Amino acid sequence: MSAHDQSEPREQEDHRVQGDRLEQGNRQPDAHDDARTEGRLTHVREDGSAHMVDVSAKAVTARVAIASSRLTTRAEVVDQMLDGTLPKGDALAVARIAGIMAAKRTPDLVPLCHPLPLTGVAVDLERAADDPGAIEVRARVKTTGVTGVEMEALTAASVAALTLYDMVKALDREAVIGPTRVEHKAGGASGDWSR
Repeated sequence: MSAHDQSEPREQEDHRVQGDRLEQGNRQPDAHDDARTEGRLTHVREDGSAHMVDVSAKAVTARVAIASSRLTTRAEVVDQMLDGTLPKGDALAVARIAGIMAAKRTPDLVPLCHPLPLTGVAVDLERAADDPGAIEVRARVKTTGVTGVEMEALTAASVAALTLYDMVKALDREAVIGPTRVEHKAGGASGDWSR
């Protein structure tokens, strides 16, 4: 019996257990079907159990999210990052690739995220304009789909910043990551938003 065959009986058991929401094989809507439910957490049922939101009725639209993070260290360490002379190598190139890879793996890392076909991921790193001892990370993620890519952008920015820390920790264990935050999102029923 294949792994797929073994999972089918488990799915049937789950349908029986949640019979109050299923009737003769047809799914009954619950309060969490509309991902735009105001004032409620959409990933949590009334009984407190977590679930992945059903987005099957949502419209497919072009979506974009931008997130940022920051690594704050010392100016001379940032100089080495920008020059590519760190003992571990080219921190910016490694962090950029790590961020891109992380965006693609978001649903593996964040349990209730939907797997999405990403159409573009860019991770940019530069010295922060307001602090010569900091590197600013900006991740931009795009898709055409039924749900947004804020989590993918946050994951990309976070992992890029973590990678920078890994690259400089031998020189500065007191380096700090953060803040990490969504800067912009576009697309979907909720429209555009910018910080």
